[in-house]
Amino acid sequence: MGALLLTASPAQAAPPTHPPAAGTVSAAGTASADAPAAERRGEASRWAERQLRTMSLEQKVGQLFNTYVYGESADTTDPEDVARNQEWLGVDNGREAVEKYHLGGVIYFAWSDNLAQPAQVAGLSNGLQQAALGERKSGVPLLVSTDQEHGDVSRLSTPATRLPGAMALGATHRPADARRAARISGSELRAVGINQNYAPVADVNVNPANPVIGTRAFSSDPRLTAALAAAQVRGFQSGRGSVVATAKHFPGHGDTDVDSHTALPVIHHTLPEWRKLDAPPFRQAIRAGVDSIMSAHIQFPELDPTGDPATLSEPIMTGLLREELGYDGVVVTDSLAMEGVRETYPDEEVPVRALKAGVDVLLMPPDLPGAHRAVLEAVKSGELTEERIDTSVRRILKLKHDRGIVQRPLVDPSEVDRRVGTPGNLGAAQRLSDRTTTLIRNEDGLLPLDGGARDRLLVTGWGEAATEQFADRLKEHGATAAHHWPGDNPSADAVAETVREAKDHDTVVVLTNGTGKSPGQARLVQELEAAGAAVVTVAVGTPYDIAHYPDAGTHLATYSRSPVAVESAVRVLLGESAPRGRLPVTVPSAQDPQKPMFRFGHGLRYRR
Repeated sequence: MGALLLTASPAQAAPPTHPPAAGTVSAAGTASADAPAAERRGEASRWAERQLRTMSLEQKVGQLFNTYVYGESADTTDPEDVARNQEWLGVDNGREAVEKYHLGGVIYFAWSDNLAQPAQVAGLSNGLQQAALGERKSGVPLLVSTDQEHGDVSRLSTPATRLPGAMALGATHRPADARRAARISGSELRAVGINQNYAPVADVNVNPANPVIGTRAFSSDPRLTAALAAAQVRGFQSGRGSVVATAKHFPGHGDTDVDSHTALPVIHHTLPEWRKLDAPPFRQAIRAGVDSIMSAHIQFPELDPTGDPATLSEPIMTGLLREELGYDGVVVTDSLAMEGVRETYPDEEVPVRALKAGVDVLLMPPDLPGAHRAVLEAVKSGELTEERIDTSVRRILKLKHDRGIVQRPLVDPSEVDRRVGTPGNLGAAQRLSDRTTTLIRNEDGLLPLDGGARDRLLVTGWGEAATEQFADRLKEHGATAAHHWPGDNPSADAVAETVREAKDHDTVVVLTNGTGKSPGQARLVQELEAAGAAVVTVAVGTPYDIAHYPDAGTHLATYSRSPVAVESAVRVLLGESAPRGRLPVTVPSAQDPQKPMFRFGHGLRYRR
């Protein structure tokens, strides 16, 4: 799903200076999350049952919803945020939203003014949690979530640590690296009060034309994807920074050429194909103990011939996920505001159908008051039983206790700077990234750049900010570099101008991203080479771009244009580090998609 970030300033009631010590008992009378696993699970079940008996139907239904609120604090007074909250939820701020709808969770986005900087996010989290707990501290704490996938989907930005994304980690072929990245990320999220991450992506990206997954997936290989997804589950859910991991998007969003944010994709895998291609990462994530799984808004006609999107499909969400894979944890929908789930039924029917299909948490319905009302009315009419509601609420409550959210709902603001964006984390992120850069072709022997080749460099191609960033990093490493941005899909005139500019430089670094949909990028590469320029192409998105300029003699893949990815690429270009990544996908020919151009596992090394 798209990223939404929420932040807040300290709430009126100040959080404790320090969270409860390990082994202590919280105000709710529950054992600490540091207790042995079996004991913790037993206490989680007992606490959930006690809590369930005290809750009204309205409170139970509220636990099923996770939505966004506007503002940097739980008690925002910013006029624009107050107006947006009133229009969206009929309240002034996040505190009132939590209290009015008895929300089970909130999700943070930058566009909802939640993620300004780490200390502010911690204050927002504490303020919203205090609203959920109530004056007597006897309420149910929130699941506070975001999409911190890293790579190109990073909700919490600098000074938080920016880590390699999924496909970049796939290029290492190292589960240990995926686990390390998740553990760092989880620790920083938990430090600012975010206790649920909508990651890892468990989709197997077998379709190079996939417009919504791409580098968000680890690989096109089910086994590698499964190994890295399971490793990230363990990383997120272990150690001091334990957060709820969420494997997404079930039953698998990897073979689509349609974005479910804007339409309803259809995948035609048969049941045996699904078991072979799509299911392994989810199966391994379940074996790794994943706390939650997110559904996909996609049609799988061979899995459910009714045409219902998976989110609303009982054969998929219950038959495959609950029964065949044996998953009894929390299932959350992808955003219910996405068009992929709104094409078939009216908005007010979607939450009820999702619950009937077997999901537990309803994420971001486009009309939360109407969705909340629809679920209540479905129970009162008998379309849904209260026992069905209890089943989902019980899972949610147990999760909150088992992950230590009940015991430690608040965070210590004094620890934020000591845990977020630390030198140790930043250094580890760069070391991880340095193992991802993939040298796909070096037929001209241009790399590494040395001698005069470093003195007059031109960086051009995709991304106005990216070309400048690349040139700046090259200069910081001692090279002489200029940048020129011709547009992301340059016209013939822009290409000609760039070719003229290149004549004053010895080597041209051309960044590309999504060349299949922007043919001007391929034209730029071809015209530069035809003019005799020494060209190094760098795919800063998916590694499939080279299929659209197949004659390029020197090509790198970075899988991202994040700062650590750019730094790693510059080091490889200049020979300061060796390219160590290997393709986590197969790159097919653009003319014949059945013909591999570069196979899974391909990656060149420098010869010294």
